[in-house]
Amino acid sequence: MRNTKPLALIALAALAVGAPLQAQSYQGVGAADDVEADSETPRVVRTRIDPYVEVSQIFNWQLSPVDDFVTFTQLAAGVDASIAGRNNGGTVSIRYERNIAWENGASDSDSITGIARGYASIVPRVLTLEAGALASRTRVDSSGASVFNPLIGDDLTTQTYAVYAGPTLQTRVDDVDVSANYRIGYTRVDGPDFVTPGGNVSDVFDDSVTHSANLRAGTRPGQPFPVGVGVGAGYYQEDISNLDQRVRDAYVRGDVTIPISPTLAIVAGAGVEDVEVSSRDAVRDAAGNPVIGADGRYVTNKASPRVIAYEADGLIWDVGVIWRPSSRTALEAHFGHRYDSETFYGSFTWQPDSRSNFSLGVYDGIQGFGGRLNSALAALPTDFTVVRDPVTGDVTGCVNSLDGSSCLDGALASVRSAVFRGRGVAANYSRRIGRMTAGVGAGYDRRNFIAAPGTVLAAANGVVDESYYVTANVSGPIGERASFAVNSFASWFDSGVPGAGDVFALGTSASYSQQLYRSLSARAAVALTMLDSDLTADDLRTASALVGLRYDF
Repeated sequence: MRNTKPLALIALAALAVGAPLQAQSYQGVGAADDVEADSETPRVVRTRIDPYVEVSQIFNWQLSPVDDFVTFTQLAAGVDASIAGRNNGGTVSIRYERNIAWENGASDSDSITGIARGYASIVPRVLTLEAGALASRTRVDSSGASVFNPLIGDDLTTQTYAVYAGPTLQTRVDDVDVSANYRIGYTRVDGPDFVTPGGNVSDVFDDSVTHSANLRAGTRPGQPFPVGVGVGAGYYQEDISNLDQRVRDAYVRGDVTIPISPTLAIVAGAGVEDVEVSSRDAVRDAAGNPVIGADGRYVTNKASPRVIAYEADGLIWDVGVIWRPSSRTALEAHFGHRYDSETFYGSFTWQPDSRSNFSLGVYDGIQGFGGRLNSALAALPTDFTVVRDPVTGDVTGCVNSLDGSSCLDGALASVRSAVFRGRGVAANYSRRIGRMTAGVGAGYDRRNFIAAPGTVLAAANGVVDESYYVTANVSGPIGERASFAVNSFASWFDSGVPGAGDVFALGTSASYSQQLYRSLSARAAVALTMLDSDLTADDLRTASALVGLRYDF
């Protein structure tokens, strides 16, 4: 693997940390502000920093397709921190692991995993700097499916890193609300060389840089017109290293907000948009075959002309509704025309009480893997608890939070490099039960890939990947000196590539921690995992166990 400098990526996010990024989000920008808003309540300033070190012994049993037993010594260090203040807030969870194999046939490994999200006000209530970062490990099948909870020492394990940052401006000039934001993001996937059963190189994402900017100016209903009016513009670009793929999307639009009641409004908008997806071909040898680089990916022919894979320009429009009956309930739903076809998107959040939260989001956009992951990362709340696998220490697909969307599973479901139109839905429910915390997440992600004719990616054009996932977790204290956690997940990946097949993954784990003396505690955990892939004759079934010690500073 190449050095991706993951520490620098995580450190960048820990410095400033941010609010939602909506790549290509011309829809409803600022529209929700036109509905009567609830007054803000003062925030209590609190800071928490919890560094720790761990030493553990891990036992892995591979039950099928072969019977194998491997042990590892795991050394880990990490920190969980959060801050919530009047002008800043965020959460950071970073963990480094070194796994030392005891058997000759197994290999040592090390990894960095974590999530960071938050913001820092430069000018309170006006200018905010936002950022976020992710480092995760997944097991990637040669069909392109990406599954959480990889095995330690697995040859098909990949590391994914993502980071974004940028300012957000919100101000008011007389009766006009002005909002603007800019985001720059970077995403990278490091992993083994993937080759399909037919001997073809898999289309595995390498890295990309994204830029997103939005600007809107508008009035609220009754100030000074009976209805709210606004005008906005936006620009999105993603540059993907694989075959120099590029997505460009620019729009200008106007919108109107018609109040029906103090909590209900109808919104509508129209404008023009220009979208273009393009790429180059790979370097070819004397026989016309594409050249493969040392990293197992195609070598881009920088001298070849850029080929258009997709373009759409012209009228865009949408109509929708915004409903905010209270500060604990918000619904926004839109239907319209975009990308030369119908589109629908929206969100719903409901907090029935101070101890529970439900969120649901529906999305639609043209992006690459990096842009989709950055959007999902930026949509996470700034106050959350990271859910980790108790044996491997990896972050799972969701975080526990009582504020906002909380899952990343859909964004990481497929690691193909080709640009795609992604549609999907993600839902999450979190609840505190006494001193326990529980969460359930579920979602569906559909990707229709776009690739230029005449290039090596042409076979991916029109391919549709679909993925579904469900996660559940519960954790809490047992008495004054012990705690427990139980995590379960299931995911389905349906590849649109002929002969690639489907992948089904299922797993569950449980852990127990007992305080021994002051900051020293003993840990024990067990886990079961099953992976069923159409590309292999037998299922992969494993059982793992862990015993160890942890010291919290």
